Amino acid sequence: MDNRTPRVDPRVLRTRQLLKDAFVELLQEMDIEKISVNRIAERATINRVTFYLHYRDIPDMLEKMADEMIEDINCILTNDLTIQNSKEEKDWPMLVNLLEHFAEHAKFYKVVLASRRTPIFTDRMLRLLTELVTSRIERMGDESVLATAGIQKDIAIWYGSSALIGTIVAWLRQDMPYTPVYLAKQFILMRSLS
Repeated sequence: MDNRTPRVDPRVLRTRQLLKDAFVELLQEMDIEKISVNRIAERATINRVTFYLHYRDIPDMLEKMADEMIEDINCILTNDLTIQNSKEEKDWPMLVNLLEHFAEHAKFYKVVLASRRTPIFTDRMLRLLTELVTSRIERMGDESVLATAGIQKDIAIWYGSSALIGTIVAWLRQDMPYTPVYLAKQFILMRSLS
């Protein structure tokens, strides 16, 4: 028997991508409250019934899209953690790959993170970044600069995760004026100063 994950039918993937693209396009044009299943289906050039084969309703669609977003980002972060060894080098490629992912899917992230219309995505992203910052701070241990400076761990986590998501959102809103590599270098430089 084969223990691998079952392969999803390409037609299902294509339909979900059409629905996702239609939703993102509509969100660029109007408030989320004005988006209906009919509008999404029309924009995706499918019928309403097909929408309901994939999602119960729009909130279910948003939940699943947010889950996919976090899963994609976790794949990037997990792959990077297994590749690198030293503390400093571990964060650098991870940050570059994360920012490259945002740049590659800029249209999606600009709408769902930088538009203030879909808090589910921002909340999930903040939760993920908080976990990332928490693990980094815990790796530093009691001998870190934070501990010797008397900075509370929870405050450092709030600050680090909020600064990271805030910078990413601002970068997206400004149409990514810096490359992912340059922005990652700037993060590393700022972190080395603190």
